[in-house]
Amino acid sequence: MRLILMGPPGAGKGTQATFVADHFGIPAISTGDIFRANVSQGTPLGVEAKRYMDAGEYVPDEVTNSMVRNRIAEPDAEPGFLLDGYPRTVAQVHELDAMIEATGHRLDVVAVLTVNSEELVQRLLQRALTDGRADDTEDVIRRRQEVYLEQTAPLIDVYRERGLLVEVDGMGEVGEVTGRLFAALDQRSQS
Repeated sequence: MRLILMGPPGAGKGTQATFVADHFGIPAISTGDIFRANVSQGTPLGVEAKRYMDAGEYVPDEVTNSMVRNRIAEPDAEPGFLLDGYPRTVAQVHELDAMIEATGHRLDVVAVLTVNSEELVQRLLQRALTDGRADDTEDVIRRRQEVYLEQTAPLIDVYRERGLLVEVDGMGEVGEVTGRLFAALDQRSQS
């Protein structure tokens, strides 16, 4: 299974990605985790990424594309993968198409978690407190929501037109969302 998990920041993609990856026996590939690891290690990529992340902006495509290309080429991603946080722009959709095509595979499904915008802000403010995420200030969170609506939300229509989209209600307890997500993905994998 090759799938993308989408949704605005705070929708629960990272939480759900772990459950979905385990369910299908595939790696969950999170660009956010890779960026944060590079930031904490002080790598050149991390220093560059941090400038954008601190402002609530997306890291440039060329940096992100190369990182994803390398990751999905690793042996554990051969049977499939879950992408969390990529693609984020229409240009990245086309780049991902080429990456997957080069492996002789295809994208199976794109799942979008839908959550009320004020709920998202509250979730991220809570995460900032519990996880010590200094980049999660209310201004940055609201800017991320704007960037998502401007740059990433249009991808939903691209994948809907391709017949790959499933929308899942991301509101409620984690287990409830997981159940809805599994039901949608299992139905999709059997069709």
